[in-house]
Formats: sequence, structure tokens, C-alpha cells
Amino acid sequence: MSDTTTVSAAVAAELEQHASHVFALMGNGNAWFLDAVVRRGAMRVTAVRHEAATVAAADACFRAGGGLAIATTTYGPGYTNALTSLAEAAQARVPLVLVVGDQPTTGPRPWDVDQAAIAAAVGVETIVVGTGDARAAARRAAQAALVERRPVVLALPYDLAHRPAEEETGDVATAERAPVPPFIAIDAEQLAGVAALLDAAERPLLLAGRGAHLAGAAEPLRALAARLGARTASSALGSGVFAADHRHLGISGGFASERAAAAIEQADAVLVVGAGLNQFQTRFGDAFAPAARIVQVDVLDAATNPRVDELVRGDARLVADALLALLGDGDARGDEGWAAAGLGDVTGIHFEREAGEPAAPDGRLDPRSLFHALERILPDDRVVVSDGGHFIGWAPTHLTIADPERLLMVGTAFQTIGLGFPSAVGAAAARPDDTLVLVSGDGGALMALADLDSVARTVRRGVVVIVNDAAYGAEIHQYAVRGVAEQPMLIDQVDFAALGRAVGAEGAVIETLADLAQLEAWLASGAEGVFVADCRVSQQVVAPYMLEIVEAATRAAAR
Repeated sequence: MSDTTTVSAAVAAELEQHASHVFALMGNGNAWFLDAVVRRGAMRVTAVRHEAATVAAADACFRAGGGLAIATTTYGPGYTNALTSLAEAAQARVPLVLVVGDQPTTGPRPWDVDQAAIAAAVGVETIVVGTGDARAAARRAAQAALVERRPVVLALPYDLAHRPAEEETGDVATAERAPVPPFIAIDAEQLAGVAALLDAAERPLLLAGRGAHLAGAAEPLRALAARLGARTASSALGSGVFAADHRHLGISGGFASERAAAAIEQADAVLVVGAGLNQFQTRFGDAFAPAARIVQVDVLDAATNPRVDELVRGDARLVADALLALLGDGDARGDEGWAAAGLGDVTGIHFEREAGEPAAPDGRLDPRSLFHALERILPDDRVVVSDGGHFIGWAPTHLTIADPERLLMVGTAFQTIGLGFPSAVGAAAARPDDTLVLVSGDGGALMALADLDSVARTVRRGVVVIVNDAAYGAEIHQYAVRGVAEQPMLIDQVDFAALGRAVGAEGAVIETLADLAQLEAWLASGAEGVFVADCRVSQQVVAPYMLEIVEAATRAAAR
């Protein structure tokens, strides 16, 4: 018998043509699929401990450069447990396939739910596998995910998973599998106008997001900046698209340094490439001068922010190449406009931050001085994974990031916490030879605690930094300051170093900057494994971006 004679085996045979990783938690609904994956041996299976972790790990694997990844859970509660991370992947436009068990073809059982309707509610399509199209259905799911940059649910009815697969018509097994993105015709007249706008601007700014990186547009955008004498900036997830040279202002929006934010506001023309221009990237509408002309480049059919004056639809790389061609091969233009504004050389402007004190007034660590120290201590080959929470502002503003695949913030699109540990698992699968650095808060870490075990089992060399303020810090700084009852926002002090040791990691409680010597010694030893640094930080030091959020909320309430 062929190794693709069952429905599950046919699905596995197709998916392995597109992916190399499967992140899994086994149950009744996906047992036969995982059996087929393991027996075929073409895809590596990483077991996690909570269903939410399956999708979050697959998401992070893709973001870290691991290509399309597969997540799998059982039906019912296994599937609904994964819904938060599936919603995150949908909002972040991450290509992945979630293989799930589903109700049998004979109809729902008492415990079944309408899984397709649930997926649709968060903007995700479901493709149901049959005995006559198992391989074709899997191929449609993989191609849709890759070409359209979105997650897809591939549902295996419970009574079909181990049935023989019928012979499929067409050359499914050998057909060309390279996804071909839909071609979007570029309006030549419109591009000529954009090129003229940028060339005439006194202080042009190029702002790139992760979409520019995914399109391979970094090189032409750097050349375009040099040709225009432009300054450059990025979204947080686009960190590394531009070189950290005399032109680069760092991250736009709430993560910008004060002087960088002031510089961005000086731009009179802004070309935004592959960035969503969300409220944080635009500082709630205050990032750009009112008179600045904003042009957005994206494959979407509508601008993502009302502040955009003109949308150029097209692939970021093709548009950047076309603009370079329109501007010609002449010498790089001078940057007199920027120099006149005192911004002729902005090297290092992003890292112009308050250094903080060794300890805050309450005696706990000042997170600013902590992350200044971590920038010095952590290896250069770092891949930084951040969970969600108040602390999210410290790593992107204090740690050097080499390229967009080395800063992952799974959860920011859907504004969730608790996906840090599984994101670390996925990132480490994609980049096993690099040093994984996970930054999480105590609230998110406790929410995802089951997968601390997964991190300890699967990460070859990693550092877990718990920014432990014994509270849900974002709520403290947004609501306690407005008189909301604080008690539900507080967390009893947890010893995460001890929890790490319980699952096989090394660990230490970091109460002073001197205590970081334990982490330094572990890194210097060349040891493999995971080190959990439980950093006891103050609730009294507020990240600047959080102050902007509070100010924006106050303004909105006053209207």
C-alpha cells in the first residue's frame, strides 16, 4: 500500500511539500494526522503543552524566517483553546495552516461546535477535507496561506481521518507548487508623481514596516534613501530594514526617542512601505506634521490610516525599484533640508534614552537601567521575542536588532498577552543556532506557564527575561492612575527562577544590577539550555509610549 492511502497521510504528504515544522498537541481529532506526519518523517514535530501554543509557535516560526509552519489541535475544546492565537495570526496576516479535527460527516455530536463559524468570526477560512480531495484540499490551504498571507483552517472530519483516500484526478503530486502572488499593475503616471514629490521634498522620510522586509525591498529602499538624501525610520517589526547609519531615526511612533520623534515630525513628505500605520506607529495621529504629504505603498486595496494622502498599490520591491529608475542614476542628493533642521547626522538617535537609576524609589530595579545593562550583556546573535504588556516598550527601544526576523512580537496585532513562551518555541525552531531571548511580564508568563516546559525542552540556547513588577503593569498605568480599584491588577510575587529550575532550566532572581553577573557568567560559560532571569522591576517607572496612550485616552474622554 502507498504511504498516502489514508486521508491523513494524503494531507501530510501534501503539506510536507510546503512546510518543515509542525507544532502540535495531540488529541482524538488529530491523532491519525500526527501519526502520518511522524511516520513519514519529512516534517519536524514539536509538541507544546497548550493548544494556544500550537498556533502561536507556528506564527513565530514563520516570522523568524522558518517559512510556512503547520499547527494542529484536536476538535472542540482543543480548537477553541487556539482561537486567541489564531485571531492574532489573522490580524497580523501570517501565513500558516491549522490542521484540526472536526465533527464527523454524519453530523455533530453533543460536544461539537460550529468550528467553521468560529473561524469566520475572526476572519479565517476553513477548508474541509474529503476522501476524494484530501491532497488537493491541503494544497489549496497551503497555497492560500502563502499567496494571500493569511492563516487557513484545514478541517479533518473525525470519521474520515483514517479512511482510505480515493484516487484524485489531476497531477496533484507533481504539479508546480511555488506560490505565485497575484500581479498588481503599477500605475506609471502615479509613480512618476510620487517620484517627483519625493525629489522636490526638502526633508523626505522613508518609513518601512515588516511588509517591506517580506517583499525583499530593503536594498532598493536603502538606495532610494541615499538617492533622495532622505532620513529613514521603521515600524517596530521592521527594525533592521534600514541600516543604523547617519540617516536612520529608529522606530516611528511611541517607541521613538524624544529627538527622533521630533525629527520625524519635521518630514515634509513620507513614503510608507509595508507598514500598517496603526495608532502606535503614528502616536495616535501626532507622529507627522499636519502639512506632510503621506504616501503609502501596500498590496491592500485601501489605505490603512485616514492620515494617508495617497495609496500606491503594488509590491514593495517593485515599487521601490521603479521609483529608483524614475529618479535616475544621478549622484545622491544632498540633505541640506535635514541639516538645516539640525539633523544632518542622526547616528544613534534611536538609543538616546534616559539611562535610569540602578534602583527605583521603591528599591526595585529601574527597567531602563536593566535594559541598558542587557544590551551590553546579551549576545549579538540574539533573536528577541516579546510577549505583550506594559514592558513591551523596553526591548525595542534599548536592544539592538539586526533584522526584522530577530524581533518578534506575537500578540501585538490582537493586543493579547500570554503568547511569549510558545513564540519562543517557534522562533527557536526557525533559528536553532542563534541565542533566543524571550522578554515577558509576570502576568503573561503565568498565563502561558504550561509552555515554560516547552521552552526548556526545545530551545537550544536561550535567556528568558521576566520583567516582574508583581502586577498587570499596563492596567496599573492606564486605570489605577484614574482611580480604578487596583487590587485586581496586582499579582502575588512569583519566583520564576524556581519555576524555571523545576522544568530543567537554570535561573536566578535579579534584584540588583549586580545580580546580572549570574546571567553573564552563564552566557560566558557557553552552556546550552535556558536561563530564566526573574528581574524584580518597579511599578513606578512608566514607559514613554504608555504615557502617550494615557494622554490619548484622556483627550478622547474630554471630547
